[in-house]
Amino acid sequence: MNIKFPLSHRNIEPESGVLYIVGTPIGNLSDLSFRCLDILSKVDLIACEDTRQTRKLMSKYKFNNNLISFNQHNSSKKIPKLIQQLELGKSIALVSDAGLPGISDPGEDLVKELRSKGLEIICIPGPCAALTALVTSGLPTSKFIFEGFLPKKKIEREKVLYEISTNTKTTIIFESPHRLIKLLEELEIFCGKKREIHIAKELTKKHEDHISATIEDSIKFFKHKKILGEYTIVIKGLDNKIKKDIDHNAIRKDLINLVEAGLSLSSAAKYLSKKVNIPKNIIYNLHTKTNPD
Repeated sequence: MNIKFPLSHRNIEPESGVLYIVGTPIGNLSDLSFRCLDILSKVDLIACEDTRQTRKLMSKYKFNNNLISFNQHNSSKKIPKLIQQLELGKSIALVSDAGLPGISDPGEDLVKELRSKGLEIICIPGPCAALTALVTSGLPTSKFIFEGFLPKKKIEREKVLYEISTNTKTTIIFESPHRLIKLLEELEIFCGKKREIHIAKELTKKHEDHISATIEDSIKFFKHKKILGEYTIVIKGLDNKIKKDIDHNAIRKDLINLVEAGLSLSSAAKYLSKKVNIPKNIIYNLHTKTNPD
């Protein structure tokens, strides 16, 4: 049975002075909810990451509205303007190119500013790539960490990779196609060859694909494939039984290598302290322990 609900049969009107955080499809445009459609078609203004992407959605559902770009390049200039419009009683919808705004994008800063000024925010839930990949991965879902895209700077990146390698919770990260192999190789170094991961590609789209394997086997698989699309990687947490030994022994090994390379014990401990976010004195004392506990 094909049931259609025309806009005229629904009575969802946006409230004045409210920012609506609207979740939009992460691939399949048919995933837009009726409530999202109502809000997007009736607010006074839509703040969007890329106006071209939002126009595709408007074209699909045959409605028009006022658009303003709001992204990482112009957010500092646009936030005061959006606040001004809300204070004048305008209703605004915030959307990203895909998924829920405010996750790994400047929507977070906008919401923080609005909260500090006592302005109202309502979320109209929608698709989320991180959760979609997690619940289809078969890996533990009761406790998880979302890291988004990893930092590009070496020290910051290695710190996050180390945290992932020693965390007992499931971790979710994003990666672009041209950096996927590099990321997998880094995960192999930090997490080991046999750590279980799940790699989801092009979620909700025509060529959606899922690979569940060890890190080692995932590298072998992708080295012989043409890598296209966006990827969400779900990484199984470290077994609680071996966490303690890996934590201390890995750090102690790095400490010894740095000292043998010529660094003073104090300098090596200071460097590792910043890298892995552990107090310097704890790392310093590992140098004299033959069986760290």
